Amino acid sequence: MPDPQLPAIHDLKSQAKRLRTVLNERHQSVSHSAALELMAAQYGYRDWNSLHAAAGKSEPPTCPYQVGDRVTGWYLGQAFRATILTVQTRSDPTLFRVTLDLDEPVDVVRFDSFSAYRKRITLTLRKDGTTMEKTSDGHPHMVLDLIKV
Repeated sequence: MPDPQLPAIHDLKSQAKRLRTVLNERHQSVSHSAALELMAAQYGYRDWNSLHAAAGKSEPPTCPYQVGDRVTGWYLGQAFRATILTVQTRSDPTLFRVTLDLDEPVDVVRFDSFSAYRKRITLTLRKDGTTMEKTSDGHPHMVLDLIKV
C-alpha cells in the first residue's frame, strides 16, 4: 500500500528533474539516476527503488476532456464552441494545459476602436473547467462547460 505522506511517483520524478537542472546550472553535473537517488535520501530512503516502492503506483492524473472533444463555454465573457486540439497534464494533477480551436474567433479586446480576434487558445484549466487567471472584474478568463457537445 502506498505511503499517503509521500508525493506521487510522477511528482517525485519532477522534483528530481528540477533538482538536476538546478545542480547543473551551478556546475554540479549529476545524472538523472543520481538525482533520483538524492530524492530518495531527502525522503529518508536508502535508494530510489525503496522510495519508489514506498510511494506506490499512483494513478496518472485524469482530465475530464480528451483530444477531439467538442465543448462549449465562455472566454473573456464571450460564448464559444470549440474542438480540443491538445491536452497536457501538469505536475499538479488538478491542472491541465488545453489548446482549443474555436469554431468562430472571439474578440479579446473590449474597446470599441480596436479589435483582436483569436481562434486558437491555449491555457491552463482546473478540473472544474475554469482558469486560475481572472479578469479585472474577478471572473475567470475561461469557463469551459463540463458537458461536452
